[in-house]
Amino acid sequence: MTLSAMRALRTRLHRIYAWYTLGFVAFVLGLALCERLGLPKIWIGSCFLVATVGVYAVIGLISRTTDADEYYVAGRRVPAIYNGMAAGADWMSAASFIGLAGTLYLAGYAGLAYVLGWTGGFCLVALCLAPYLRRLGQYTIPDFLAARYGGYAPRLLGAGAAVLVSFIYVVAQIYAVGLITSRLTGLTFEIGVFVGLGGVLVCSFLGGMRAVTWTQVAQYIVLLIAYLVPVVWLCVKQTGVPLPQLMVGVQLHKLTQREQQLMGDPKELQVRGLYAREAEGYARKLQDVPTALAQERLRASQQVARLKAHDAPLAEVQAAEKRRAALPKTTVDATEQWERARQANELRAMPLGGMPRQAQVFAGDPKGTPNEQQQFTESRRNFLALMFCLMVGTAGLPHLLTRFYTTPTVREARQSVAWSLFFIALLYFTAPALAVMVKYEVFTELVGRSFTELPAWIGQWSRVDPSLLSVTDINQDGILQLGEMRISSDIVMLMTPELAGLPFVVSCMVAAGGLAAALSTADGLLLTISAALSHDVYFRTVNPDALMTRRVTLSKALLLVTALAAAAIAAQRPADILFLVAAAFSVAGATFFPALALGIFWQRANRQGAVAGMLMGFGVTAYYLAVATPWLRTALGLQGQPQLWWGIQPVSAGLFGVAAGFVAVWWGSLLTPAPTSEQADMVARLHSPPAP
Repeated sequence: MTLSAMRALRTRLHRIYAWYTLGFVAFVLGLALCERLGLPKIWIGSCFLVATVGVYAVIGLISRTTDADEYYVAGRRVPAIYNGMAAGADWMSAASFIGLAGTLYLAGYAGLAYVLGWTGGFCLVALCLAPYLRRLGQYTIPDFLAARYGGYAPRLLGAGAAVLVSFIYVVAQIYAVGLITSRLTGLTFEIGVFVGLGGVLVCSFLGGMRAVTWTQVAQYIVLLIAYLVPVVWLCVKQTGVPLPQLMVGVQLHKLTQREQQLMGDPKELQVRGLYAREAEGYARKLQDVPTALAQERLRASQQVARLKAHDAPLAEVQAAEKRRAALPKTTVDATEQWERARQANELRAMPLGGMPRQAQVFAGDPKGTPNEQQQFTESRRNFLALMFCLMVGTAGLPHLLTRFYTTPTVREARQSVAWSLFFIALLYFTAPALAVMVKYEVFTELVGRSFTELPAWIGQWSRVDPSLLSVTDINQDGILQLGEMRISSDIVMLMTPELAGLPFVVSCMVAAGGLAAALSTADGLLLTISAALSHDVYFRTVNPDALMTRRVTLSKALLLVTALAAAAIAAQRPADILFLVAAAFSVAGATFFPALALGIFWQRANRQGAVAGMLMGFGVTAYYLAVATPWLRTALGLQGQPQLWWGIQPVSAGLFGVAAGFVAVWWGSLLTPAPTSEQADMVARLHSPPAP
């Protein structure tokens, strides 16, 4: 593409997206006016859903293509600034948009590992991977592995790992789509998943990377506005200054004082005591599960019989029968259920409902008791381990690395990483401030209010899913204490506008931003999966003579099947969003990063070493996730408590996998014949200055 043609394309894109931004702002203001005039909330939410997804659908229709270059890499003509914006949208997934502020709210300082790890990962991409991958000029990451190492094994292993990592990640995105769609439209979560799925498919299915790129730019604009407006408004409400990034220190000081008050409040101490008593009750049941379960069933049956004997109202009888039916069916189910309940009650019996103080750097005390010193050491170790896993995971995500194949030149690939960091920083610098200000608002405006005066949105979120938000008056005083409120990290961002007292239209705008974040990432992930199966497995391995139209058609069919499978799993709510995403990062980093990094910077790396490294990295990570994650142990039928290696939490399983992968690539390469001269020369070409 000539320089003049690139300038003309940039000018045209500037004009299109400027009008698009103005149109979105006008749309929001128009709905705000309609809300003041009495338009029902369900109509406002539906308008946001239909309008935003409709715009993405139009972009998908306009960008539809059957050309392989356009479908897989957008014709390699995306300007750096727009590729950076698209990568920012690709990156600002549901985990970042919805889960990051919630994690900082619940975990405090420890949540900054996500901010530092993900941001540091882009530095790795810029310095170590993106320019070299673009210089090779392929379509996918398995393409690079096959070209660098030769043979079918690296390509097939890379394709398999790309499918697995992307599938785990896309389940999390579709889970978020269902959550947001149900909030906007009032549909049940399960139906919301499949309704929102249509928005995912309409772009990636029709136009591939070409449609996904221009849609992601539009989605970034939506999610940027949606993220900044409520936190700026909340900052003005609390401080009078519209700069949350600068005022976070002031609010953190106020929050620390409020935390001290709540930790010594008599009512909070009473609530903590009641939860501790509940935990002790479950602990006693766990000492003899068969006897305890038999007693529970007997009491439940006696309660039903007693109500029927006294002609109690039908509703009371049905409620008692429902409680009896909900009892565990087996001793295994009872053990699992009661152990979870015991842990949950023990957590809520701790100060601040189990949350660390927001300004506390690490758990424990380096100068305290031996137990406190151990807590401090393990907390710091886990912080660094998680940050490392997220960095190498970012540098190993196939859907993100493929994004840098779409630029016209190697130089623009490097520039687009810098633009990505800029666009991501606009939101990442805001997330810690949002967490502090939301927590301060909850601690001062909700805690201490009468249950009868609580805002209606609390009940609405509880109906969507009680695990997201619930309040229980356990001490029966009619006043909400902090320990009586349970908030999931998945809704902290979504509830911010209502918590701040903003109009409902702003709540819908934030939900639309979360939807844009989930859709943009899901589009890229689904495209990566379908490309791995159709291009790397079918075209490159099974049928090299396949026509271009056949390859693209097969890719679309596989994309549809994958999306439906991911939606079916997401509808089961397998785990929280952030855990799914972090698991995908660990697997990606351990499987891809050693083979990619050594393949670029070490000429001696060969096919046997790369295969050994990918298998070892994946195997060690998968094993640790399986044995160290409680719900995975249960699903796999493993007995006993998880055994952690050096206290490292399963979310950082990639720490061990990456180390094992590097060792395996190193030794596997040294113990087998050297790579061919052509493969060694490829490394030299990757580091040679680009042609003028």
